[in-house]
Amino acid sequence: MPQTQWVVQDNQAATLLMGRGDEHLKALERALNVKLTARGNVIAIQGTKDAQDQTYHVLDLLGQWVYAGQPLRPHVVDSAVRAVAEGTERQFLHLLTENIYTTTSGRVIRPRTLGQQIYVEAMRENTLVFGVGPAGTGKTYLAMAMAVYALKAHEVERIVLTRPAVEAGEKLGFLPGALEDKVDPYLRPLYDALYDLLGSEAVDKYRERGSIEVAPLAYMRGRTLSHSFIILDEAQNSTYSQMKMALTRLGEDSKMVVTGDQTQVDLGRGQRSGLKFAARILEGVEGIQLVTLTDRDVVRHPLVARIIQAYQRYEEGEGDTQDEENSQ
Repeated sequence: MPQTQWVVQDNQAATLLMGRGDEHLKALERALNVKLTARGNVIAIQGTKDAQDQTYHVLDLLGQWVYAGQPLRPHVVDSAVRAVAEGTERQFLHLLTENIYTTTSGRVIRPRTLGQQIYVEAMRENTLVFGVGPAGTGKTYLAMAMAVYALKAHEVERIVLTRPAVEAGEKLGFLPGALEDKVDPYLRPLYDALYDLLGSEAVDKYRERGSIEVAPLAYMRGRTLSHSFIILDEAQNSTYSQMKMALTRLGEDSKMVVTGDQTQVDLGRGQRSGLKFAARILEGVEGIQLVTLTDRDVVRHPLVARIIQAYQRYEEGEGDTQDEENSQ
């Protein structure tokens, strides 16, 4: 079988690139259908010509990652393979230098996967972006970081955060307090992200000045939001008409990011999810981009990705059919 060789500059970098027990090389063998043999700082690649070329490019990307002093983890290896296959090597390398925002505690917010990097670039380059994907992929948090950066850099005058007040159990009318108290639980995740990025004191000051507004989607009707960074979160729970209403709030010098997970719709029977239809209707419109994140972009506990994969297998298989048959 023909082979080619890829050379690492030094033995320490070679050790990091190969991984404990050669785990990274084994992952590349499975993903690229090649045989890799390491001897010192030389990796021999056996396989078809196309497979060898693809593997060589992946190793080049991973080598640059290691030389930059970044930790090489399984999801990075997967992202490098995906980048070469999809021709997105530039976005992958941007992960080495991309810094979106630094929090008050000094923590640097940056994309951690190739999908997240593509999402960040889409937000920079488009007026309206749909970020669609499962829980834990950073859809909302990265959008919030981009919004906070834009506000502090005086690119916009205010941040508007909104989401539908749709419950998955208790009804709004059964919750205690005035209307503001009733909707507050639905907006709490947005407040939590703001406090993490800016600190509670800064958030309170911005809200007092009207530079940050957090409100249910129903409050957006009849308004024109100019010079704003607007985030519509949990958009899968907006109806068809609500989504149309929200998208047409966009005013002069504004940007909007719509996030959601189409597998977690809490609308009542017969109601159409506005996110699903908007993504289909607006496909190909100039200034709008849809970014789909997957379980490969999950940055919470690794178990979250496996949970998502298990549910996807169940829902795509015979589980739902068997349940329906058993209920009859």
